Formats: sequence, structure tokens, C-alpha cells
Amino acid sequence: MSKTEPASAGQPSELAATNGEPQLISGGHLVAKALKAEGVDVIFTLCGGHIIDIYDGCVDEGIDVIDVRHEQVAAHAADGYARVTGKPGCAVVTAGPGTTDAVTGVANAFRAESPMLLIGGQGALSQHKMGSLQDLPHVDMMAPITKFAATVPATERAADIVSMAFRECFHGAPGPSFLEIPRDVLDAKVPVDKARVPKAGAFRASTRSVGDPADIERLADLIVKAEKPCVLLGSQVWTCRATDSAIEFVRTLNVPAFMNGSGRGTLAPNDPHHLQLARRYAFQNADLIIIVGTPFDFRMGYGKRLSPDATVVQIDLDYRTVGKNRDVDLGIVGDAGLVLSAVTQATSGRVDNGAVGRKAWLEELRGVETAAYEKRLPRQLSDSSPIDPYRLVHEINEFLTPNSIYIGDGGDIVTFSGQVVQPKSPGHWMDPGPLGTLGVGVPFVMAAKYARPDAEVVALFGDGAFSLTGWDFETLVRFNLPFIGIIGNNSSMNQIRYGQIQKYGEDRGRIGNTLGDIPYGEFAKMLGGYGEEVRDPADIRPALERARESGKPSLINVWVDPEVYAPGTMNQTMYK
Repeated sequence: MSKTEPASAGQPSELAATNGEPQLISGGHLVAKALKAEGVDVIFTLCGGHIIDIYDGCVDEGIDVIDVRHEQVAAHAADGYARVTGKPGCAVVTAGPGTTDAVTGVANAFRAESPMLLIGGQGALSQHKMGSLQDLPHVDMMAPITKFAATVPATERAADIVSMAFRECFHGAPGPSFLEIPRDVLDAKVPVDKARVPKAGAFRASTRSVGDPADIERLADLIVKAEKPCVLLGSQVWTCRATDSAIEFVRTLNVPAFMNGSGRGTLAPNDPHHLQLARRYAFQNADLIIIVGTPFDFRMGYGKRLSPDATVVQIDLDYRTVGKNRDVDLGIVGDAGLVLSAVTQATSGRVDNGAVGRKAWLEELRGVETAAYEKRLPRQLSDSSPIDPYRLVHEINEFLTPNSIYIGDGGDIVTFSGQVVQPKSPGHWMDPGPLGTLGVGVPFVMAAKYARPDAEVVALFGDGAFSLTGWDFETLVRFNLPFIGIIGNNSSMNQIRYGQIQKYGEDRGRIGNTLGDIPYGEFAKMLGGYGEEVRDPADIRPALERARESGKPSLINVWVDPEVYAPGTMNQTMYK
């Protein structure tokens, strides 16, 4: 069978020739067919006259259309959908301000290595450079924050270039692509036999690579000989769906594991190899440190937090990331799952793989972990009022089930949660990623609940973060996408407030960062959801249970102490 199928595939009656005349198909319908071939089953969008023919095509192809209140939400939702499903997300927005509104969502996906396609409208080619409505140089603007950005030049090429954009999304580490489609190109109709519609499963190859076999053997040797190894399982462990391989690796070789980003949840919190609070100690005392799928960026102190005496190995999908900011002793470019499985297999024939000898090292780290946990526990159980943020995130952690997808959207309050909240299943942690974008919470909820209606979605917001995209709470109500939302409300952009106090003193600590005392529980009820206000720590868990039982989108507005800051906030170098 040809790798290029006619646009009529699957719909012979609709697209058959009529009275000897060739059947015509519009650009919007070709786009929808290309989306369907990639497995896209939903688009997130805000309507505009430039793009409505895509909607018409989506109806015919059985692709759902979720319309939101701001284009940033559409782009974030496409990013979130990709993270949850492993399939590319898609957002469709109109030209000009519609596309510029989506820039933040695309930029966030770019830094987070999330495969999504943003389709933007454009003025007609026939009006090129004439000053048409909402005309902007979208491709030039998007090129620096995407893996591929282009204009669809002709209707016949619409499906072909959509598939090209998706192919680039998965080249190396995943990321976003952008296409603009001029209005006359999108609306025009062309003969079906003149349009190329790539066949599903036949227009891009697998990008999964196991790396150089010699490097696999070298890493196996390093692990077998290491007395104090540790591994950091980063976001690419989830991107590559490498959970099983990672678990087999750490258990077979008895290697203590830390997780960050979307890699959180790879190991269950009660797994003997799961560690969280002893990471700094491990990085300073290990003799072998394996970094899987996370860059040496600000979250890693640009690599400076790793012991200079340790052997450092980095495994990543992107060649450009390996050895960036810090020298490594061994770099392997490849799929996290395939590499870890290959290394485990390469150690299987050894007389001694070193696992037994690492028992004392694991016990040492467990002691550090336990001491850190016990030191913080009184704060997590605090009955103080206003509520200690540690108590709030402790209650959330205790509330989560193995079926709960946790989403963090905020500054200081989410920094607290990063220390305490532990997802109980792989793929059940979502945060913005390294761009640190506020406002991802509601669109991530939208994507997660649409993609996984069987899962419970729990989201923690800072009050400042929620206000950026919070009006799309109404979209969640409209599409019946229930979730349990919690706002840690201190009426401030408190992470920034802390920094201003440190730099300029208390008397200037409230400049440009103080918000109103908003009862977000009432906001939720106004929009048709469930809401409560909580000021007593003893009321947190009962309120969360009532939100769960409501079956509605919900907001539990918890008033937390504005004078308490997360250690991660206080340790940020920008404030020193």
C-alpha cells in the first residue's frame, strides 16, 4: 500500500467523484484529516474568523472541540494533553492577538519538552503585506520557541505540512511546532486527488535509540564497581514511558533513586529505593551520579551541586543537553527506557553486580531522609492559625490516592508542595517545568481530566497563579470536567515579596506584589462549581472530602500565613 493515502480514505461516499466531476476538499478539512492521522482526538481553541473551517473539518473527523476563554489556556491545555497521553496536543487560535496570546503556552512547552502543535490563522495570501486584519509575522515570532515554524503556502499542502510539523515535534527531545495558515489557503477547495494526506503511522519513524553499545557496557561497568551510586530520574523518564525500565534498573542494581519534574511518581512513596529529602547529601557523597532526562539548569545548580569527586553520567534524548554547563564522564544520547533496560541487561551476566554491597549506602541515605522528615513533621502537623503552608501541603499529600493526578501552579505555595507532596503513580505529577510559568493549573486540569476521565485530578494554586487563567474554571464547568482545586491564599505574590524584603527592607516589601483578599470559594460557586473557605487547619481534610464528593469543579480556598516562606524561596540565588 502506498505511504500516501488519498484524502478520501475512510470516507468513500462523501468524497467520491460526482457526475464525473472531481470531489473537492477544503484546507480546513485537510488539516482535520492530518490531525486525525496523528491520533489527535481533541483541539483546544478560541474561535476566530480565520480558523473556523478547521472546526468544520474536526466535526466530520470526530475530533472534539474544547473552546476556552483565552488563547494562553488553549496552548497550555495542548501542552498538558501531550504530557498526560504521550500523544501530541493541538491548539488552534486565530491570527494576530490570538496567536500572540498563545505565545506563553508554546514557550512553556518548549522549555518543558512537550510535543504540541499550535495552528494560527493568518490574513489571506492575496492580501500579503497589505495590512489585513490581525496580520503579524507569526512565523518569525514563533521560530525561536519552537522546533518547527512555517506557513502553509497552498491548500494542497495543508495536510502534508501538518504531518511535517508533527514529525519535527518528536525529533530529539520533544517540543512544540507552529503553523500559520492564510485564510484563503484554509478556505479554498482543491481536488482530492491533488492533495497529499500522509497515512497514519507512515509519515514519521520511531526516534527511540539505545545509544552506543560501547557506552552501555561502560556504564554497566561503572555501576557494578560503584559503592555509593545514585540516580536522578527526570521528566524524560515519563516522556519515554520508561517507568518499568527505571524500576527494574534501581531494584536489580540496588541504586537509590531521586525524582524530579514529571519523573515524580516513577517509584511509589513507600518503595525502599524512593528518596526525596536526602538528595543534597547523596549528591555530595555519592561516587557515581546518573542523571536521566533532566538538564543541568537552575534546578540543578547548573551541575555545581554534584560532588566534584563523583563520576557523573548523563542520559538524555537531546545531544545538546549532554555535558551542557558541567563536564560529564559519560554521556549517552538515547531513550531513557531503552538505555536503562540495556544497562540492566549488560550487568546481568556479572558474577557480582554490586547490589548487595550497596545495602549500607542505602541505609545511610535512609537515615538522612528520616531525620529530615522528622525535623519538618511538627510543621506539617501544626495547628497554628493562620495556617502554616506545610500543614496544607501535608493534608493534600495524605488526601491523594494512587488514582490522583496532582497539578501544581504557583510560586511559594507550590515550592512547599514540592518538598512534601508525593504522587503515588507514574505520570501523576504536573508542574509548569523550567520556564516557571504561572497560570498552567486550570488548562492542565482541563487536559488531564479530558484525557483521563477515570482519574481524579487535584490541583494546588497560588492565589496569584490562579488569577491568571482562572476564568476558564467556567470552561471546566461547561464541559463537566470535575476536579479538586485548592488555593493557598496569602493575598500576595509571596515568592516575590520575600525577595523584595531581602533586597530593599520590610518597608518596601509590599510594592507591586499584594493582592486582594478574594474568597475564591465564592468565585467557584458563582461559576457553577463547588467552593468553600477554610481558615482552621482541622477543616482542610473535611473540605477536600466534600469537594471530592461534589462531583463538580471545585475550589477550596485555604487562607495560609503570609509571613511564612518555603525554604526553596529563601534559598533562591536571585534574592541574595
